[in-house]
Amino acid sequence: MGEEKPSANMIGWQKRVSLFMTGQAVSMFGSFLVQYAIMWHLTLTTKSGLVLALAAIFGFLPQAIVSVFAGVWADRVNRKAMIMVADAVIALSTLGLALFMLSGIEDLWLIFLVMAVRSTGAGVQMPAVSALLPQVVPTDKLMRINGINSSIQSAIGLLAPVAAAAVYSSMSLVSVFFIDVVTAIIGIGLLSLVSVPLLERVSTGEKPSYFTDLADGLKYAFGHDLVRWVLGIFAVVFLLTVAPSNLSPLMVARNFGAEVWKLTVLEICFGVGMAIGGGLMAIFAKKANRISMIIGTSILFGILAVGLGFTTNLIVFYVLFFIIGLLVPAFFTSAMTLLQETVEPERQGRVFGFVGIVISVAMPIGMSILGPLADVIRVEHLMVAAGSAMVVVALIALLLPSGRRAIEAAHASSGVK
Repeated sequence: MGEEKPSANMIGWQKRVSLFMTGQAVSMFGSFLVQYAIMWHLTLTTKSGLVLALAAIFGFLPQAIVSVFAGVWADRVNRKAMIMVADAVIALSTLGLALFMLSGIEDLWLIFLVMAVRSTGAGVQMPAVSALLPQVVPTDKLMRINGINSSIQSAIGLLAPVAAAAVYSSMSLVSVFFIDVVTAIIGIGLLSLVSVPLLERVSTGEKPSYFTDLADGLKYAFGHDLVRWVLGIFAVVFLLTVAPSNLSPLMVARNFGAEVWKLTVLEICFGVGMAIGGGLMAIFAKKANRISMIIGTSILFGILAVGLGFTTNLIVFYVLFFIIGLLVPAFFTSAMTLLQETVEPERQGRVFGFVGIVISVAMPIGMSILGPLADVIRVEHLMVAAGSAMVVVALIALLLPSGRRAIEAAHASSGVK
């Protein structure tokens, strides 16, 4: 794999980061294509909240389950190899689905099965990717690089729905799957060229047992005021904001029309907002107060969700979705950077594994409740209820003693927060 020893300094880090981020961007582009195409396919062919809820469960619950193990693996094995293997498995599962669909087998259970495999691969990748970045980026550059990375992901999020709509409308869902396989191969190839320092605990033959590592990670994550608080915020945001936002395409299809272009514009608005938000985070990284960003954006997410629920105009709906996209990098970049700066490298895989668990559990729980409800209650009412709850919970998180201790811990740790 061309690994360096952990004593290697950060000379040439820009080249390594460029290769790493380029490979991840290419692979992510293909994944986004599949994500949009499948969700649109399910939305337009079934118009069922229950089907979308099942898609969310199969798309996120396996990630939660595997993250229990993946976080520990990321602190015990070669993180680069771990990412590459996961990417290859995801690509092979997608190729398999494409071949089945070409033979005329298009059952929902098969789509859900491949979504579950892809989710498992994402669960393996997430803690490894999040923990690998600080290994190749100087600590004082993390916020800026995370901001740039967020902008790249946002640009992909902007381009992917347009590309997905073009391929899905003019060709087929299968064509999207083949594109994803090609992008995965390119991403794996670029990552293979990146030289990543090995952690000492990875290169040594003496390691604690797996369950000792897991127990240590659990004790650390839930015993550390700041880490525990950030994990709690992630859970609330994904339960009360991200899960309801997945019903937005359904709301558009039901209230404004089921044309693919309307769903595409919705994703474009979100992508443009994220691209601009990521750019702003990269520019103003040094001035950004991590805790203020996390709390402020959480409250705004709730207010905007309420606004979506009351909106009867498609243009206004698009504008509000753009603003939500604008805020996402501020929340996610601040939270992830705060963890990267706070947690020592040897524990980052486990901590980000717990982040993955929280995200991937909160999301399907929210959708398993909201999806079926969307078939009997108007989506607008669900948006208003979830948004109102988000504002209340965010304020409570700020005022509770645990919230105050988290703020103190953030200010006590090194760097500008």
